[in-house]
Order: sequence, then structure tokens, then C-alpha cells
Amino acid sequence: MTRHRAPEQRGFTLLEVMVALAIVAVALLAALRVAGQAAADASELRMRMLAGWVAGNLLAEHRARGDFPPPGVTSGAATQAGIVFRWREEVMPTPSTAFERIDVTVFGPAADASELARLTGFVARGAPR
Repeated sequence: MTRHRAPEQRGFTLLEVMVALAIVAVALLAALRVAGQAAADASELRMRMLAGWVAGNLLAEHRARGDFPPPGVTSGAATQAGIVFRWREEVMPTPSTAFERIDVTVFGPAADASELARLTGFVARGAPR
């Protein structure tokens, strides 16, 4: 009497395949989350860079015009790269009457947006144009 041996089974069981798929799914979700966070960070950096340009432009305008604005607070809006930023400019006297300090704060386009950039500059009375 000959015995027939059952052929060796090769491969993975259903349970092993399901565990492997669960591990791959968790890894892919983690990678997606990292990619999403990187995209959000890039957007935030872009907004901060553009806001810094807005602040720099406002200070450069004062220097280019050679004006000596009166102390106080003014606000307005400026467009940079198609985005409207809100800004606030505070002019303060310095101990020397020949200079004024200007603090420019730039906010995002939303009404409740947080501060994106702050830049301080000085203008001189009678500075060459």
C-alpha cells in the first residue's frame, strides 16, 4: 500500500495577508499625514514671506518719499501675489528728533487672521531721496 503525501502548501494564510495589509495601511496613512503637514507648512511659510515683503515695501515707500509721518497708528491693505494683506503701521518718536521709529505689522487676509510679519524701521528727517 502506497501512501500519498499531501503536497506541501506554500504561501501565506489569510490571517498573515490581513496583518500585512493592516501594517501597510498604517504606514501609508502616516506618510499621507506627513505629506499633508509639509504642504500646510509650505503654505504658511509662503504667506509669512509675502507678508514680510508687504512690511518691507511700506517702510521702503517712506524712505523713498522722504516723508516724516506724524506719530500715531494707521492701517490699510496691500496686495502681494494676488493676496490682500491687512497692515498696521505705528509711528513713534525716538529720543533723537531727527529720527522716527515705524513698526509695521502685517496680518493675513481673513478678518481674524494672526500676525504674519512684523518689521521695524527708522526714517530720518531730511533724508536724501
